[in-house]
Amino acid sequence: MVDLVKKAKKGNAKAFQELIQFEKARLYRMAYLYVKNENDALDVVQEAVYKAYVSIDKLKQPHYFSTWITRILIHAALDFIRKHEKMTLKDDLDDVAKEQDLGIEDRMDLVRAIERLDVPYKTVIILRYYKDLTVKQIAELLECPEGTVKVRLHRAISYLKTEMKKGCV
Repeated sequence: MVDLVKKAKKGNAKAFQELIQFEKARLYRMAYLYVKNENDALDVVQEAVYKAYVSIDKLKQPHYFSTWITRILIHAALDFIRKHEKMTLKDDLDDVAKEQDLGIEDRMDLVRAIERLDVPYKTVIILRYYKDLTVKQIAELLECPEGTVKVRLHRAISYLKTEMKKGCV
């Protein structure tokens, strides 16, 4: 994989295309988490791939290609959301709740509560609990300090706990 990245950095379009083939399903799923629509997710992936292609020469460490392109995708998704005034995530966020053995009503409540979170809080919740990323990985992806990620996680979890206890989600 690192060899492909090095070739792509030198301008080899076929090598870049192969790299994208490795990443495309993961990129699509991540985009779908943000925009909740198949066509919009494809648009976000297309935009991210284009941005990655034109700036591949700026990638400093080839073994971080996956992290680098994921960061580009997240920024493209957030730009898309801002442009289209959609502040939603994936419909099936209830997968997170299924892992917690919650009943269907509680899962729906959790999904609704997550959807009401501001984008920075939704993002860390999804990356931490849906994508199983560590705080350090999330900080790298979002290009922010680990402390910021921890604070956002703590605040989001506190909000979700409060909403679930109220039962008035």
